[in-house]
Amino acid sequence: MNKKFSPSQILFHWIILIFIVLTYATMELKGIAPKGSDTREWMKTLHYTFGVSVMMLTLIRVMLKIIHKNPDIIPTPPHWQITLSKAVHGILYLIFIALPLLGILTLYYGKVEWSLFSYVMPVSNEPNDNIRHTLKEIHEFIASAGYFVIGIHALAAIFHHYIMRDNTLIRMLPWKK
Repeated sequence: MNKKFSPSQILFHWIILIFIVLTYATMELKGIAPKGSDTREWMKTLHYTFGVSVMMLTLIRVMLKIIHKNPDIIPTPPHWQITLSKAVHGILYLIFIALPLLGILTLYYGKVEWSLFSYVMPVSNEPNDNIRHTLKEIHEFIASAGYFVIGIHALAAIFHHYIMRDNTLIRMLPWKK
């Protein structure tokens, strides 16, 4: 019986967390720099790059989830907790794929020039402020909701570890046997 997630799943879980923190941090911290400054533009470019990286890493993580069987939670939690866990994980995956796609489309329709790993990203020949504005609003709403969903995920792991006293958290920790 496998008691932990595969090393690749554990690695991608924690790398994605780091990139999520960097993505949110660059967006939150860009406000420190004056509008139009090189620092602010650099922070925005980092935000775009980290966000797309989260999407690519999440797609790999989803493939790993399909390939590897989840280790059992011992003792087995109630069925409603398992169902809720699957729902929260599904929402997290959707958030980390949808946010970058919405961001890319916002930049595309806003005719914002940027590069991803030295590749100049395409922009629309005819910018559409209505579409750009709508996409940006949705992007920002989902990003804000992301704080809440990530918080639920982290609190559930802590709850399972300290209250339920099961192996939910330990299955994803790289340093625990």
